[in-house]
Amino acid sequence: MERLERCGRGLRAALAAGRVRRRLPWLLLAIVLLGSVLKDGDLVPETPMRNKRNPLNVYFVKMAWAWTFWLLLPFIAVTTYQFAETKFLYGPTKSALAVLRRLSALLVGTAIWYVCTGLFMYIENLTGTCSTSGKLGEPLRLYATKQECHQDNGIWNGFDISGHCFLLSYCALMIVEEVAVLEGLSIDQNSKLHVVINSLFVSLCFLTMIWVFMFLCTAVYFHDFSQKLLGVLIGLSAWYGTYRYWYLKPFSPGLPLPNIPLSSKKYSYSR
Repeated sequence: MERLERCGRGLRAALAAGRVRRRLPWLLLAIVLLGSVLKDGDLVPETPMRNKRNPLNVYFVKMAWAWTFWLLLPFIAVTTYQFAETKFLYGPTKSALAVLRRLSALLVGTAIWYVCTGLFMYIENLTGTCSTSGKLGEPLRLYATKQECHQDNGIWNGFDISGHCFLLSYCALMIVEEVAVLEGLSIDQNSKLHVVINSLFVSLCFLTMIWVFMFLCTAVYFHDFSQKLLGVLIGLSAWYGTYRYWYLKPFSPGLPLPNIPLSSKKYSYSR
């Protein structure tokens, strides 16, 4: 427990000045630009991360939204309920409604993930052609989708917008926005609730580090520059359109700090 507390305190101290939250969008764009330069210049050494079957990609990135969703769900629920009771003095019913409203941000995120990944697949199928090593004399077959092409051991060449760049950027930005609730939340350090929130906070911080690291690996090993740039721009647009615009409106999931306008945030965390 003491190690967990020290770890949480150190992570909060690192985020206290707000550098991470303010600079993360620019960092992601810089990673795409510099990573593409290194990839195109063949300046990146061979590492296990070049293999798509590496454990981080298989067990984390392939399920990036699931990891983000299931860690954010209890964190948002617990912190929002506590915030509503201590700051607004809500009763159980109003506090529960506040929790449901904030948790709807996860439904919005799920919808964004589903629509965007489906759109990426549609564009790749629409723009692609299949290359196969067919036998001489066999009639040329036309393939409608990437899946059909792969079933015949073919290679599909289409405009493959980087789903990794989109989803990893969106997940990382969403997490750093949601942990901002700690800025206005005061909890007794000796309480069990503090241990629960601190454990979830530390887990979310390490998950964000994994997302940024795998974003870097995608930038230096995979996709063309235009595919990566478009992917991250869509991720940034999804984050900006929700947390910087829609969630400021009355009919929305709202911000993690509902009583502090976004423009006046101090970008700090209470210890």
